Amino acid sequence: MKDNDKELLPLTDEQGRIVGKATRGECHGGSMLLHPVVHLHVFNPAGELYLQKRPDWKDIQPGRWDTAVGGHVDWGENIEAALQREVREEIGLTDFTPTFICRYVFESRRERELVHVYQTVTDLPLCPSPETAGGRYFSREEILSLIGHDYFTPNFESEWQRLFGGED
Repeated sequence: MKDNDKELLPLTDEQGRIVGKATRGECHGGSMLLHPVVHLHVFNPAGELYLQKRPDWKDIQPGRWDTAVGGHVDWGENIEAALQREVREEIGLTDFTPTFICRYVFESRRERELVHVYQTVTDLPLCPSPETAGGRYFSREEILSLIGHDYFTPNFESEWQRLFGGED
């Protein structure tokens, strides 16, 4: 598999208003064009957080552990539809209630994303797709012990600190 560099993505301002469109390749090529993405943090009833392992073929952060679901909003798609699609595609979950947490701008050396963050709690089985290299639940203590050791993506670590308070 390989990411589709020709995939069309909306461009937004920091309030989420669409201001144009560009290809995935343009957005990930250092242009710093702001494009929207969705994240879903999936907890089980015990409070453990499901994370996915990024496959080695990904163009950004291959092989690292990341948010359970993370994906681009396609051109012509709204945030809620993108969230439903990405959750179904990446972990096979169709029956869930997302709770909106926040929206923020994430910037790396290669890209800028307007991240729309949600969470849910489920005891349903998750079925990771070939878009991932699998996944599993992590305890808070395990996540804290692995932060800063090149195990997780920088985006996940930053988001964890922002949303879930980092260290005890």
